[in-house]
Amino acid sequence: MAQKVLVTGGGGYIGSHCVVELIEAGFCPVVIDNFSNAVQGERDVPESLQRIEKILHTSIEFYELDLLDRPGLEKLFKQHSFSAVMHFAGLKAVGESVEQPLRYYQVNLTATMNLLEVMQTHGVRNLVFSSSATVYGDPQRLPIDEQHPVGGCTNPYGKTKFFIEEMIIDQCKAEKVLYLPQVLYSTSHTPCIVIDFTLCAVVLSSLTQVAIGRRKHLNVFGNDYDTIDGTGVRDYIHVVDLAKGHIAALKKLKDNCGCKVYNLGTGTGYSVLQMVKAMEKASGKEIMYLIAPRRGGDVASCYADPLLAEKELGWKADFDLERMCEDLWRWQSKNPTGFTNNSPSSI
Repeated sequence: MAQKVLVTGGGGYIGSHCVVELIEAGFCPVVIDNFSNAVQGERDVPESLQRIEKILHTSIEFYELDLLDRPGLEKLFKQHSFSAVMHFAGLKAVGESVEQPLRYYQVNLTATMNLLEVMQTHGVRNLVFSSSATVYGDPQRLPIDEQHPVGGCTNPYGKTKFFIEEMIIDQCKAEKVLYLPQVLYSTSHTPCIVIDFTLCAVVLSSLTQVAIGRRKHLNVFGNDYDTIDGTGVRDYIHVVDLAKGHIAALKKLKDNCGCKVYNLGTGTGYSVLQMVKAMEKASGKEIMYLIAPRRGGDVASCYADPLLAEKELGWKADFDLERMCEDLWRWQSKNPTGFTNNSPSSI
């Protein structure tokens, strides 16, 4: 029997690609999502999961469920025996979090507390949490490794990710004390892996929408940062590389590795204007952009040192910027209005 893995937020961008990699790796994903970041398709199932089912000729068990629904979450855990949880669910926009901080604190923190408590009740001890580079705040040094100080977050979204990491770490410590007689002289305790640096492709998505004609221009928030061309620099990563990194982290849990943090990235930072040029090359289209004021909560530069993940997980990003843009443009070309055109060609 394949091990069942609960994937929260599994209908979204990163979560759905992780579902693909879970299936390919021989796991049985059980997906929950509340459609806040997923497009609802037929049968009240996320369109992303329906496409996966068609492409891989399989079926995926899905439940429309919000992590704020504690009774619903309890019922789900009673129905299934999960070997692990991969946690992607949550509100995720930096700018929106600055405008709606209380909503972000209420949703992201309460949802994760519910999940951790239900996991504890049902004896599910393995967790892979998809965090964010925002926990590092304005970097003190680059590239950012796992020893870089955390907590100097510049926006509420990043703070929720940081607070969740702290909750997880404290719970790991508590479980270690609780089970100390069984693990005497061992450094192992409740297995949990926190994945930092999972930057989403908001800029890339906006670029392709301009190229396809759905947007008139790209808003570039600030051109006066201390970077190569004044625009923000980020460590963009192909979503397939990112998904494979999460699966590598999941497999690491079998080593009873304790609470670990890994930064998944390419190790290279690109500016927004460099991204514009790369997408213009991939699409063959001119991409118009306008310089807008800096956005609250943003930092100038942020990119990862992924060497620890390579050493301990055996993972390294395979795809470069050119491949990222080519793949995204191919998808956008086949899906000009996104999932709403119901093309089954890809997720």
